[in-house]
Amino acid sequence: MLIDLNCDMGEGMDTDEAIFPYISSANISCGYHAGDADTMRRTVELALRNHVAIGAHPSYPDRANFGRVDMLGKGIEIEELCDLVVNQLIILQAICDEFGTELHHVKPHGALYNRAAKDLAVSARICRAIREFDPSLKLYGLSGSMMRDAAIAHGLAFVNEVFADRTYQPDGSLTPRTSPDALIEDPARCIAQVEKMVKEGRVAVMGGGEIDIVAETICLHGDGSHAVEFAKLIYTLMA
Repeated sequence: MLIDLNCDMGEGMDTDEAIFPYISSANISCGYHAGDADTMRRTVELALRNHVAIGAHPSYPDRANFGRVDMLGKGIEIEELCDLVVNQLIILQAICDEFGTELHHVKPHGALYNRAAKDLAVSARICRAIREFDPSLKLYGLSGSMMRDAAIAHGLAFVNEVFADRTYQPDGSLTPRTSPDALIEDPARCIAQVEKMVKEGRVAVMGGGEIDIVAETICLHGDGSHAVEFAKLIYTLMA
């Protein structure tokens, strides 16, 4: 493919198997916001069968809210973040060991991802955890965000991530899911956004106008209602 296409997997969706043939990287839930040992095994097996790179998708321990509520200072303190991330990497690597394979990257999930994108201290804790566990792992993070700065400071390879199915704010952040305009549901709009980001290095933002963006991997959410359709369209566009 012209560019890496990643998808969040192992979160209990029944579309995972249908999506795998069209992606090149999978971010596998480690059980803290969704999934369990069985779903991790099934997802790792699907990744190997489809020659897809395996990544960890660590999150806040918040299954009730699917990891989409920021828990920092509300049950989780910043001093706990390193252990929080490392523990999830250990869990998924143990599953990978059963299949004789290894992790390729780490992509934080949900509220932890969004907090890290704008909070350098949080990004630094995540990067410290990755470096302690395996410094060869790549960090997938929001294009141009604080995660990039933290990764560079910790000697980690950073992969600038853009989103196929989310809208953007003028500062480069994703539109919050609480907004009715946060998700892209129209296939034509999804493809137009992907093509502009990859080929022009630009993305349209809410309120009008465009901003520069670095696209090294495209994220597609596996729990989206159009996930399979979007995966096929992006694969065809980028093949």
